[in-house]
Amino acid sequence: MFEGRRQILLLFFIIIGLVFLGKLFFLQVIDDSYEKAADNNAIRKIIQIPFRGEVYDRHNKLIVYNTPVYDLYITPRKAHVRDTLQFCQLFGITRAYFDSTCKQAKIYSRVKPYLFLKHLSKEDFARVQDAMVDFPGFTFTTTAFRTYQSKAFSNALGYVAEINSNSLQTQKDDYYRQGDYVGVSGIESFYEEDLRGQRGVKYRMVNSNGVEKGDFKEGRLDIQPIAGKNLYTGVDIRLQEYADSLMQHKVGSVVAIEPATGEILTMVSAPSYDPSLLAGRNFSKYYQDLALDPMKPLLNRPPSAYYRPGSTFKLIQALVGLQLGIITPGSVFTHAGAPVKCHSHNTSHNDLHNAIQWSCNPYFYHAFRKILYEDTQGNTYERSAQGLQRWSELVANFGFGRKLGVDLGNEKKGILPNVEYYNKVYKGENTWKFSNIYSLSIGEGELVVNPLKMANVAAIIANRGWYIPPHLVKAIGDNKVVDPFYKTPVSVGIDSKHFGVVIEGMKDAVLHGTVGGDGKIPDIVMCGKTGTSQNAKGEDHSVFIAFAPKDNPKIAIAVFVENAGFGGFAAAPIASLIIEKYLKGKVDRKAVEEKFMNKSYLPNVLSVTGPRPSKTKKDTLK
Repeated sequence: MFEGRRQILLLFFIIIGLVFLGKLFFLQVIDDSYEKAADNNAIRKIIQIPFRGEVYDRHNKLIVYNTPVYDLYITPRKAHVRDTLQFCQLFGITRAYFDSTCKQAKIYSRVKPYLFLKHLSKEDFARVQDAMVDFPGFTFTTTAFRTYQSKAFSNALGYVAEINSNSLQTQKDDYYRQGDYVGVSGIESFYEEDLRGQRGVKYRMVNSNGVEKGDFKEGRLDIQPIAGKNLYTGVDIRLQEYADSLMQHKVGSVVAIEPATGEILTMVSAPSYDPSLLAGRNFSKYYQDLALDPMKPLLNRPPSAYYRPGSTFKLIQALVGLQLGIITPGSVFTHAGAPVKCHSHNTSHNDLHNAIQWSCNPYFYHAFRKILYEDTQGNTYERSAQGLQRWSELVANFGFGRKLGVDLGNEKKGILPNVEYYNKVYKGENTWKFSNIYSLSIGEGELVVNPLKMANVAAIIANRGWYIPPHLVKAIGDNKVVDPFYKTPVSVGIDSKHFGVVIEGMKDAVLHGTVGGDGKIPDIVMCGKTGTSQNAKGEDHSVFIAFAPKDNPKIAIAVFVENAGFGGFAAAPIASLIIEKYLKGKVDRKAVEEKFMNKSYLPNVLSVTGPRPSKTKKDTLK
C-alpha cells in the first residue's frame, strides 16, 4: 500500500518538474517577449520629425522654408532631476513652469514622452547637450519652424501651430502626437497631408544611466523620415509684395488671376500680419494680440469677406440679358421711370455700350425688369418669380451663391437670392415682385460676393465665357503633380459672341468713362468696370474689376478698398498700378504710385469692417 502511494507522489513531482521545465524552455527559447522588454529597457526609440515641404512662387523663388530646432521631451516614469535650480537655469525657465509642465506630463501619461520645451536653437542644444547626462528621462527630437522670406502673402499662406486636443483625438490616421505641429489655415492647412511628410524612427542603445551608446543593430531597423512635398504656387511674390505695399493703411482685398490657367498671381488681404510672429515659442502671445485686433488681420478677406458687388455686377446683367435674347447691343433705355439715379453722361444714345462705359443705373434697372417679365405668364408676382428663376440659374454659372473650389479652406459661397430665398424672406409664395428686388439690377440689395469671385468674373470675361477654377498651388512635389480639377475649363453658358460689346464698353470705361485719370495705363489697353458697394456702417466701398491687355489677356484683377467711396477713386488706380507692374515689370506713373502708398491719402478707410448686408426688401440706391 505504501509502495503504491510513493509511486503516485513520485509521478506527481515528475509531472510538476516537466511542467516547469517546459515553461522554462518556452520562456527562454520560444517566447521573445522578455527579450523585447529587456531590449526596450536598453533601447531608446527616437521619433524623427520630417522637414515640412517648402513653398515656392511661380518663378521658383523660395517663399517659405524650415529652420532646424530642437524640442525637449520628458518621460515622467524615467525622469529624475536632482538639482531643479540647475535645470531651470540651464534652460532659462522658471520653477513654476518646471512644476506645472511636469504635472501636465504625468496627467498625460507616465510612460509616454510629453513636450517639455520647444524650439531650442542649434546653439542652445549644443550648450545643454553635455549636461543632459545628469537629467535622465529627458530627450531631444529634431524639428523645424517655418521661416519666411517675405512678410507678404501671410493670410493666403496660413500658419502652423501645435495640434489641439480635439484634433488630436479626432484624427483619422493616428499620425500626430501631442506637441506636433499642423497647418491651421490657408494652403498650410489645405495641403497638410502633402506638406507634413512621413516621420521616421531611430533606435539608440543606452546604458543604465540613460547615456546613448550607439545605434541599435547598426541602424538596420531605423526608418528614415521623408520630407514633405514642396508646393509650387502660381503667385508672383514680387507682385504680391507690391500689391501689399499699395494696400498698407487700408482695409480690403486684391486678387489677380492669370485668365488662361486660373493661377492666382497675387492675393492680398489688408490689414495683414508678419507671419514670423506666429512661428516659434511666442505663438500664443502674438496670436492673442492678432485675434483681438478689431481690424481682423487674421481674416483672409479675398475668399471670406462679404461685399455687395455694386456696379461691377452690371457686366453680368448685360451678359445674361444678351444670352436670353431679352436685350441686344442696340437696346436703348431712357432714365424715365427709374427710381435709381445715374451718373451724368450723354443720354441721347444710351445703348448697352454706353451704359457700361458710364455705369448707367437706370439702363440696368429697365434691363433687369425686362429680363424678369418678358416671356413670362401670370400675374405680376408669378411673373417675377418665373423671371428671377431663369435669371438666377444663369448668374449662378458665374460662381455666385456657390464655391469656386479654390484651394483654401475658408472660401464662402456668398448669397445669390433666388425664388426660394425671397419666399422665405417675405414668408410665402406670391408675396414679392420686381419692385421689391430691383436693387439687384445694379449689384446691391441681398446680393453678396467675395473679392475672389469678382476677380474670377474678370477672368471669365477676359476668356469670353469660361474659366479654370482659381487656385494658388499649380504643382505639388518633385513630380509636379497637378489636381485635374485645376486644369479643367468651366463654361458659364454664355455664347462668346455676346462678350464683344461688354468688353468694348469696359475698354471705354477706362479710356473715357468712369475710371478717371489715375486709372489709365499708358501703352496698355485695360478693360475695366468700377463699382461702389454700399455700406450701412460708413463710407461706401470702392470696387474695381479689370483685365489686360484687351487682346490675349495676361491678368484679371479685382480690388476692394473699404470705406474709400467711388470705384474710380481708389480701387481702379490701385488695380491699374498692379497691372502695369505685372505687364511692364515696372511702374512709370510714380506720382500715382506715391499717392496710394501715402497713408494719409485715404483717411476714412481704417474703419472696422461691418457685418453682411441685412435682408431688407429694398435699399436706398444712389
